[in-house]
Amino acid sequence: MIFEELNLSKPLFSAIEELAYVYATPIQVRAFAPILAGKDILGIAQTGTGKTFAYLLPILRDLKYSEQRAPRILIVVPTRELVTQVVREIEKIAKFIRIRYAGVYGGTNINTQKQLVYNGLDILVATPGRLYDLYLTGVLRFNNIQKIVIDEVDELLNQGFRIQLVNILEVLPPKRQNLMFSATLTKDVEEFINQYFVEFEKIEIAPHGTPIEKIDQSLFFVPNFFTKINLLTHLIINNLSELKVLIFVETKKLADLVYEKLLDKIDLLHKEKIGVIHSNKAQNQRFNTLKKFAEGEYKILISTDIIARGIDVQDVTHVINFDMPINSADYIHRIGRTGRIDKPGIAISFVNEAEREYLKQIEIMMKKSIPQNEMPEEIEISNVFTEEERPKLYDKAYLKAPKKTKNPAFHQKKDKNKKTNSGSPAKKRKKF
Repeated sequence: MIFEELNLSKPLFSAIEELAYVYATPIQVRAFAPILAGKDILGIAQTGTGKTFAYLLPILRDLKYSEQRAPRILIVVPTRELVTQVVREIEKIAKFIRIRYAGVYGGTNINTQKQLVYNGLDILVATPGRLYDLYLTGVLRFNNIQKIVIDEVDELLNQGFRIQLVNILEVLPPKRQNLMFSATLTKDVEEFINQYFVEFEKIEIAPHGTPIEKIDQSLFFVPNFFTKINLLTHLIINNLSELKVLIFVETKKLADLVYEKLLDKIDLLHKEKIGVIHSNKAQNQRFNTLKKFAEGEYKILISTDIIARGIDVQDVTHVINFDMPINSADYIHRIGRTGRIDKPGIAISFVNEAEREYLKQIEIMMKKSIPQNEMPEEIEISNVFTEEERPKLYDKAYLKAPKKTKNPAFHQKKDKNKKTNSGSPAKKRKKF
């Protein structure tokens, strides 16, 4: 459906036209009328399908000008980066609408944010911890809240925000509209929603856990950290000018280590094209790093899962899972940073022996196997393991080098070269 066929107000449609958006995504189409009708909804849709606009368009369609100080709309998200992105999205489509909006999050001066709230807002976007802190100061009042959006519900619960969410819900006016959105529907999410929400309409665009089909997924079985570094360098070293690569790792320490080792491998000309981001970085540094990556100054960004959810960076050509996420749903969020909207994407995972169980759970969730690539012939197989390396090495056979091939790795595979992972490393694999 095209946006012109939705019941948008003239100011909203003018903003959409200026953005050159023509077609609404399925979640935007199906959520629009129920939200406009005032129903509580739970929206489940794949990452990268426009969930933010799915709730912003109907909310802004009905929001009238007001001079009252207390906000009428609350949007709760799990990370500071997502707060900033939602505020940017509001800025885009509310260009011709007279409303007041702002984002608040922890790690910054609360007094500045108290003044922001005191000055008056229509829409407040916030992380749950800082939102509740502002409420406790007495500056933020919830008396006039008409709608609450809880975005990335599963991630909020995963990050331990259940208590803050419950505290917030308990002090909101009972007569309000509840809008919940997520890319996955976990047991925790179902239990939370069934406990605190009585009647809601479920809008499920695709079965939860199903990846975007246009993302070309594949994997390498790689024995250890240093071999992964060698493989990573091989994949990107000669292709930086054409690539925009997100490299996901599990921990902050590992992010810094991968960044350090990658810099050692890459010549001076390319060192300024690599960035790293995680929660230990200062907030301004994190925003600046994301900006450089979004604008193409950085061609490679190494990150923890801090930007796996919700952050929309255009034209990411590849996502590389340097290690496999423990939580299967995080795999979907990671690879969803590529293949955005109408563009294809490539997702490559490095899997060591201990991570095979994570891989198995991911494949069960997706109901499909990830094709395996053979290790390129020129990759040096290291027999050195880091102190944190998993698993504990009791089996010397684990050090055996994977089979190699001369074929380059960073390209779309032909159908005849694709092979479904059987779960048995002993079987002969087709060339990548």
